Amino acid sequence: MSRSAESTDEHSFRAGLQLLRDRNFARLFTAYLITYTGNAMTPVAIAFGVLEMTGSTADSAIVIAAPVAAQVVIILLGGALADRSSRQRMIVGAETLAGLSQALIAVLFLTGTATIPLLVGLAAITGAAFALELPAKTGFITQIVRGPNLQAANALLGAARSGAVTVGAALAGVLVATLGVGVTLAIDAFTFLLAAALIASIRGLPQIRPAPASLLRDLRSGFREFISHQWLWTIVLQFSILVAGLEAVHGLLGPAVARESLGGSVAWGFIAASSGFGTVVGGLIGIRLKVQRPMWFASLCAFTFAAPPLALAFLAPLPVIMAAAFLSGMAGSWFGLLWYTTMQTRVPPELLSRVSAYDHFGSIALAPVGVLVGGILYEILGPQPTLLLAAAAVIVPTAAVLFVPDVRRMRSDDPLPDRTPTAPRGI
Repeated sequence: MSRSAESTDEHSFRAGLQLLRDRNFARLFTAYLITYTGNAMTPVAIAFGVLEMTGSTADSAIVIAAPVAAQVVIILLGGALADRSSRQRMIVGAETLAGLSQALIAVLFLTGTATIPLLVGLAAITGAAFALELPAKTGFITQIVRGPNLQAANALLGAARSGAVTVGAALAGVLVATLGVGVTLAIDAFTFLLAAALIASIRGLPQIRPAPASLLRDLRSGFREFISHQWLWTIVLQFSILVAGLEAVHGLLGPAVARESLGGSVAWGFIAASSGFGTVVGGLIGIRLKVQRPMWFASLCAFTFAAPPLALAFLAPLPVIMAAAFLSGMAGSWFGLLWYTTMQTRVPPELLSRVSAYDHFGSIALAPVGVLVGGILYEILGPQPTLLLAAAAVIVPTAAVLFVPDVRRMRSDDPLPDRTPTAPRGI
């Protein structure tokens, strides 16, 4: 690398870190740290709580699939509401709702009154809150950060989310083993409420809203924009299969293998933390990441998602599984920042939450099926065949998407439409 290129990269890195000095972005960054620290505890605590309660991976699968199923049902509505109302208020309300539902789940475990139907119902409420929040977050970032800084912002927020997952996953393993499932979930509930207060205090750019129309017309216009980008809908289709496999691994199969063969929740906490640490490293590198073909590079990164299930399938030593999780996490952070930056710069701002909702909907549509099928196959076939099938769910669709012309040809220096909102008040 030339001296001038090194200087440019160093400047980009410093400029990215300067975002943390802005009051609004710093509060959003802190909210990510807090809410995702608690959030990372939930799947570990729920998985081990249900396994201890019933001993059935199928029961665990039902509870873990419930919030994802709720997201599938509600997320398109969440995207339309976020574009036409206030993304900020929707995030605050969703964080509050999730905090209350997690608090009730904690009470059930603390009092010994938890049942599968109650857990499913409350987990579905938490999933509904996520469905209202996720599309709003994608658009809300553009109200805090201007276009030139979006990649750095997405990299930093990804690092915050991943750093929180690193701490939260490792902490969850220790807390579940020492203090129990109920305490772990009570801490999670508190983090949601604290994050809601931080988001409420942010003053960002004014939100650009679509012209008044019916909810159905809003959904149709969002879908038209979504399918107009070949790279967008094909990668979402890829992820519908990929996420189904990975959701089964992260939410159910991994904890079950850790419980039976790796020593329990602490081992799984370290594996999950390794993935989080990888995404932190990847996020920091991502501030200065420059690729000519962003979606091609991002799709290549997705192959690494198969590394953890393959390592688990062959019962590799714990350090090897942790290394696979680290690699997957690092590459995953690069995929995420390139994906969201590309979407935020190529989709009109007044349509962004709706298009993001179709992205989330398509990506998670098969996730509940993946978890349920994974739980059943685990009991019928055993861990290794089920984990190998999960790895195939990553590898096959990722290989297919590399043949899509838009994915191969899109370049980072392609002309972009002007997406800068008027009357900016942020960074």
